[in-house]
Order: sequence, then structure tokens, then C-alpha cells
Amino acid sequence: MTPPNILPKIPPRKILITAALPYANGYVHIGHMVEYLQADFWSRFQKMRGHDVAYICADDTHGTAIMIRGREMGISPKEVIAKVWQEHNQDFKDFGVEFSHFSSTDSEENRELCEEFYGHMKAKGHITKMPVEQLFCENDKMFLADRFVKGTCPSCQSKDQYGDGCVVCNATYSPNEMKDRYCSICRKTPVKKSSDHLLFKVNDFKDYLREWLPKHLSPEFTKKMMEWFNEDLRDWDISRDEPYFGFKIPGEVGKYFYVWVDAPMGYVSSTLQWCKKAGKNFSDYWKDETKSEVYHFIGKDIVYFHALFWPALLKTAGYRSPNAIFVHGRLMVNGEKMSKSTGTMIPARAYLTHLDQNYLRYYYATKLNPSSDDFDFNMDDFTQKVNSDLIGKITNLASRGAQMLTKKMDSQMSEPDAAGLKIIVSMQAAEAEMAQLFEDREFAKATTRIREWADEANRYFDEKAPWKTLAVDPASTKKILTSTLNIFRLLAIYLKPFIPSYALKVEKLFGEGPYQWNDLSKTLINHRLNDYEHLATRILPEQVNNMMDESKKISDALSKERQSASTVVAPTAPAERNAMGSEMIEIDDFMKVDLRVAKIIEAEEIKAADKLLRLKVDLGGGETRQIIAGIKSAYKPADLIGRMTVVVANLKPRKMKFGESQGMVLAAGQGGSDLFILSPDSGAQPGQRIK
Repeated sequence: MTPPNILPKIPPRKILITAALPYANGYVHIGHMVEYLQADFWSRFQKMRGHDVAYICADDTHGTAIMIRGREMGISPKEVIAKVWQEHNQDFKDFGVEFSHFSSTDSEENRELCEEFYGHMKAKGHITKMPVEQLFCENDKMFLADRFVKGTCPSCQSKDQYGDGCVVCNATYSPNEMKDRYCSICRKTPVKKSSDHLLFKVNDFKDYLREWLPKHLSPEFTKKMMEWFNEDLRDWDISRDEPYFGFKIPGEVGKYFYVWVDAPMGYVSSTLQWCKKAGKNFSDYWKDETKSEVYHFIGKDIVYFHALFWPALLKTAGYRSPNAIFVHGRLMVNGEKMSKSTGTMIPARAYLTHLDQNYLRYYYATKLNPSSDDFDFNMDDFTQKVNSDLIGKITNLASRGAQMLTKKMDSQMSEPDAAGLKIIVSMQAAEAEMAQLFEDREFAKATTRIREWADEANRYFDEKAPWKTLAVDPASTKKILTSTLNIFRLLAIYLKPFIPSYALKVEKLFGEGPYQWNDLSKTLINHRLNDYEHLATRILPEQVNNMMDESKKISDALSKERQSASTVVAPTAPAERNAMGSEMIEIDDFMKVDLRVAKIIEAEEIKAADKLLRLKVDLGGGETRQIIAGIKSAYKPADLIGRMTVVVANLKPRKMKFGESQGMVLAAGQGGSDLFILSPDSGAQPGQRIK
């Protein structure tokens, strides 16, 4: 049996990869890293195959939140984003994310691009203007986005809730429905005021988008997006009033482009900057779809913008659309949604302070696939996979084989024995299969195959027991070590897209240049090994504990910083409050609440609402209720059916826009995707009272 010849030559491709832009109003955390690492794995694989690849990203820098952040810090918005850009850029580098160019949406190229696109929209009749009534703060002289309005929830009467939804009862509403409304910046009472807004007529592209979606999005998300096509697509508000941090709209007074207009433009403007720097032809990437391939990696919470608005904008301006939009799921931590309050929203820097980048990269690779399912970063599983698989199985092959060859022998490899060569050839013969797994982003399946080879190699090494034959048969021993090291080398090449800095150490060990995919066809014979240096060390429990502790401290510190920056006297009547700021109630008030176990028997999405699901619950004794709950961003309807939960059974029914809600589902979390409904202990039955 002989090793295969050089791998067949594949046609070169020109590939542009983008990842969603991190917002410059906070730190990068390990949930964000799911996307940037997934795209990095794919980018590095394509480069190893010899393709011309550009991986582009930028900070998303505009919007009211950035402007307010600057006020809180006492610096300008541009100083805010410059500081955050440095932090983000360093975090990505330290995690081994290899961007071809990492830019900012606050660039001259991006401004010019926004104006170019807007010029096409306007000239082709895709812009309309209409008055929009909003709440206006006369003290801060600005229109208030929903998240900058607080007040009393119209449903459950909880105070200090945001203007787009209540985190206590999950009701959604407009700020105008709230009682005791106040500006979250200055705490003054806002007034209603009308302003003309510019809207992009997305419905002009309805037929185009209906045909485009199935060809560029997964069937799962195509089906969801097609639900919007049962009626006319709504006009999209693309303007915001001053004061605002962003780009001014040409020909308008006091109007700025909404941040979601210039954010996706960042893909294009960052490509333009990279092309200037690298001497590339920009038109090959965004004008002529026959010259290149373009792929967007995004999270499932922003599919709507990328699959409806963005292709429509590209179409009207005469730019090509992406070949595909790859959508991933959210990261859970220890089985729960990430939360700043519990310290599970782990900052990238907190992780890097205590653990090696390769460990998270490897662990994510074992979890990621083309689906958009959420996956769990379980600390025990993470530690076990790294210590047992990466260290105990894979790295152990190099440690045992290389150290014996360099310390006990002359560092010179010979040739593989028959049993070892069989494993080597099987790994080389699987190259096309492995390449397809990488191409399809089946990274979890690829790492499973790698672990299987590692298991086989360790069995081979243990059965051959070279430590026993070293003194009596050094020639046979050297063949065993040569086989083991060749197998490890192939594992390292397959692993290189996942853990490149680890592969770099392996290249140094074998004295070879940067590994390419074609290097899989080589088998090292009579090759001299360099001195062995430790490739990786085991994760210790205290490292994980220290990382979690630091994450909690960072979250607490940021929370206190934000609170102190905006703390003033509320305009509402004084009331006795606890340490958390909640109004104190009497025990008699609490005893009025009737909490019951309920079984969710039906769940459906309310298509016209961003946050609402319509639930039908069984309260036992044949009684069922309809409850409208604001948990759409956290749960799929199908996942809720059959689940036990806890509801407020004696809440007065509330007539809402989408029907009557006859109770309240209890939930906890920060809101949005960081939300989980409460579940009773196992064995609880519908109708059982919670005491």
C-alpha cells in the first residue's frame, strides 16, 4: 500500500466573506464569537484550498445609543467608536480571527456609498415621505426611540419599563400607551410631536424578492420570510431626526440615515477600502457576479434586514446580491440564555485572560453545523472535550511520539510500518469527503471524523507499545513513531482552519512551511524532526471559575456605570422601594396573585407583531385560556407545545390589538432573546396552584 499522489487540482475561486458588524456600543462576547469563528473556519479552509479569499468586517458605529454613550462618558461619539474599534480589533486578533480588513461604518467611503444608493432610490421613485408622530424630549431636544422612553406598563402597572415592552409581564405596546412616561436620559416627561420621515418602498421589489429568497436562503428561513408576502410589504423608515450620530441625508434638513441603512453598506465600503489597499478590482466583487462569490454570515435575529431590505437596496443601486446568506443560532451558556446579570455573557477579553483561544475555537468547531439551531456552551462539556479529545487524544500522539524520537533516538523519522500506513492512507483518501464537510460548514462532523482517527491512532500506538521495543528493536520502533507522527501531522492539517496557532506549532515541529490542503497528500519519510515543544496544556477548573467570576464583575461594573451616568430624580410620586428600585407591596397584595401550573397545548406566531406569540394553555378541569405573550424572540412556537409553565390565572383579561389575553405567562431574563419562561418541578399537573 502506497500513499496517494498529489491531490487533483481544483478550479480557483474568488470568494468574499462577510460577518455581521459588531455594534460599537459594547464589548465583544463569546456569543458574538460564534459567528466570527464560524466564518473564520470557512475562510481559512478556502484559503488552504488555494482560493482567493477576502474576509471583511467592520464596526457598526452609528445611532442614538452611540450618541448617548458619548454623553455619558463625556466624550464625542467619534472618540467612543475609535476606542471601541481598538478593543474589538484586538479581541478578534487575539482569538485568531483573520480579517482581510476590519473597518468602520463611519468612513468616507461608506458615506459616499449611502448617498449613491439613496440617489438611485430617489431617482427611481422608491422613496416616499410621510409624517410620523413620536415622543419628543423638550429638555434633550430630540425624538425618542422606544428604548429611550420609560414609564408604567399599561398591562401590569410595573414601573420603569421600556417603551417597547415590559420585562415583567412581557406585554408589548407603543410608548404612547404607557402611563407616567419619561425620557430615560433626563427623566423629563416627553411630548408628542410629528416629523416627516423618508421611507423606502420595499413593496416595489416584492416580485424580485419572492423569486430571490429561495435561491439564497435556507428552506427553513425562506418559509418564514415568505409569510410576509401574503400581503404588501410595508414601507421601511430609513430616516432619523437630529440630533443623531450618523450620515446626513442629502437634500434634507435635520435628517440622517437610519443606522440599519449604513450598516450593511459597511460590507461594500469595507470591500472598497480593502481593494484599494490590496490592489484588487472592486467591480469584481460587487458589480459582476460572474467574477466572484459573496457570502454573508449572520445570526438569525437579523435575517429580516439581510433577506428583504438589503437585496432590495442592492437591486435598486445596480449592485450584485450575495450568493447565499448563512444563518447560525444563538449561544446558550450552561443550558441558559446568556445574561449579564448571571455573568454568563462572557466578554471575549475575560475569556482570553484565563484561557487559550484554541480551546474555544476547537469547542465551537465540535458544535457548529449549517443549521440555525441554538447550541450550548456547557462548561463541563467544554473542559472535557478539550482535555480528553484535543489534549488527551490528539496532542498526546505528538507528545508520546515526538518526545521518544527526539529524546530516546536521533530525531530522524524512517518510514511507516504496514499497520500505520493503512491509517495514513485512509486519512489521505478521505480528503474529498472532508473537503465537502468543510465546504458545507459541517464542522461538527469534521471534528468527529478527526477524533475517530485520533482514537484509532492511539489504539495503534498502545498495541505496538514502542516503549517496549525501543531497546530490542530500534528499527521497528522508529517505524511505529514515524507512523504515529505522520498520522498526527495529518490531523493537524485537518484541524488548521479551526486552531491555526496550534497548527503553526506543528509546522515548526516538522520544519515545514504553512500547511495547505495539498499537504495532505504527503507522507514524511526519512524526515528530521525538530525539538518538541508543548503544544497545549489541560484546562484547570480554577481557570473556568476565574473566567466566570471576572465576567460577572465586568457586567456588574458596566451596569453601575450606566446607572450612575443616568441617575436623576424620577418625576413620579415617591413610593417606598427596595434595594433594586422596585416599589414595595404588602403581603396582602401578593396573596391576591393566583399562580397556576398550565400546559401549553397550542402556540402560534403573530406575524404582524415583532415579539408576540399566541398561546393556548390548559389549566386543568377542562379550562383553557388564550394568552398573548411577548416571548417570540426567545422561543419557536413548536418548541413550546406540551411544555408546562406557570401563569397568573386571576389577571383581568386585557383586550389587545391581536385579541384578548386571558392571563400572563411568567418569565425571567433581560428581555428579547435573553428570556426564559418559568417551569414547575416535574410531576406538576395543569391547574395545580403554586403556593
